[in-house]
Amino acid sequence: MAVFGFLALAMGLLGLVSPATLLAVLGFEVLDVRPAGDYTLVYMAASSMAAVNMGVYYLLAAAADYTPFFRWTVPFRLVTFTVFTTLVLTGAAPAKFFGVGLWEGVGALVTGFALWREGKLLPSRRQPQNVT
Repeated sequence: MAVFGFLALAMGLLGLVSPATLLAVLGFEVLDVRPAGDYTLVYMAASSMAAVNMGVYYLLAAAADYTPFFRWTVPFRLVTFTVFTTLVLTGAAPAKFFGVGLWEGVGALVTGFALWREGKLLPSRRQPQNVT
């Protein structure tokens, strides 16, 4: 969780500081001049800020060992894997972008496996305590 958080934070900061670099890393064409009405840089700033926030959430959850958060990430990262992979397969995103989907899918599986191995995959059902 901490590794993912750090990488999300770092990539988000990269996107805020140098959106062209992040676009190139993700396999997108980088234009020298943007036509009027092109909001790519605005979108990059918004998604990069979201990545910074997400990175901080993951780092805080890892530091607190907040297992419910870890559980919540598994299905949502699998959804992200599916959406990003579909974008590549349909030609809406460049092939290099599949790495992002793969990172999400592998991250979900590793997190799910770790939770299963530690016996924390499913919430425990606590019995109510009788107070007399």
